[in-house]
Amino acid sequence: MKHHPYNATITWTGNRGSGTSEYKAYDRSHDIGIKGKRVIEGSSDPSFRGDPSKHTPEDMLVSSLSTCHMLWYLHLCAVNGVIVTDYVDHATGVMEENSDGSGQFIGVTLNPVVTVQSEEMVERAIGLHLDATRKCFIARSVNFDVQHKPQVVVAGTTKPAFSVS
Repeated sequence: MKHHPYNATITWTGNRGSGTSEYKAYDRSHDIGIKGKRVIEGSSDPSFRGDPSKHTPEDMLVSSLSTCHMLWYLHLCAVNGVIVTDYVDHATGVMEENSDGSGQFIGVTLNPVVTVQSEEMVERAIGLHLDATRKCFIARSVNFDVQHKPQVVVAGTTKPAFSVS
C-alpha cells in the first residue's frame, strides 16, 4: 500500500499585543503554509469572532470535498470517453453547533453542473458521479453523508439533459 504524506504549517497571526489574555483580545487570523505554494489567509467563521474576508476551516472542508469529487470525476470522464467542456459546483455544507460550543458537520451537498460535448455522453456522465464518490479520498475520510445533486447539460444548450433535485 502506498502512503502519501502531506504537510502544512499553520501560523497564528492574530496576536494584537496581549496574546490570549482574554477572549476578545485576539484575532483568529492565521496563515496556512504549504511548501512551494501561496500562503492561504485563514480565520474562524464570523460567528466565532472571525474575519469574514478570510477562508475558514469549514469553507476549506466543503471546498476539499467538492474539489476531490471534481478531480476524480474529470479523470473518470477522460478514461471513459465522456468529454466535459465545463464543470461548476455550488457545494453547500451544514455544521451543527452543540450547546457546549463543540460541533460537527452533518452533511455536505455537491451540486455540480457538468457540460458534456454531446447527447450520447449524458448517461455515462451521470453514472460516473457515483464512481467519483466511491474514489474520492476526502469523502471516504469523513463521517457524515456527502450528497450529490448533479446536472448534466449538453454543450450548445441551456436546458439540463439530466438533473437531480
